[in-house]
Amino acid sequence: MPEDPLKTLSDMASDAHARIQQTYEHINPVVEVRRGMRDGGIPADVMTIDCLRSRRRIVLILHDEEPGILLYQFVPLEDEMGEEFQRMPLQDVSQNTLIDWIKGYFSPDA
Repeated sequence: MPEDPLKTLSDMASDAHARIQQTYEHINPVVEVRRGMRDGGIPADVMTIDCLRSRRRIVLILHDEEPGILLYQFVPLEDEMGEEFQRMPLQDVSQNTLIDWIKGYFSPDA
């Protein structure tokens, strides 16, 4: 049986978070899994990675209607999420992908 996609993504995010904190202490991302969409009847899991210092957010969504696909977007922290999402196969996402996104979006000069 394949591993749960949310667990896979959570594990990658946790590892990326640890590596970022070791190397880029000024970024200090906050990773959160949100249940609001499922609790509201939308068949999707949401993870956010926030940076309070830069006031930016990365939104990651695993939607049941698009299995194997990660929907993602980069938005200001004040926005819960934007309207348009980019898509990529979950199998193409790695810990390094998340680290690159976090470094690049939260600290362009990192």
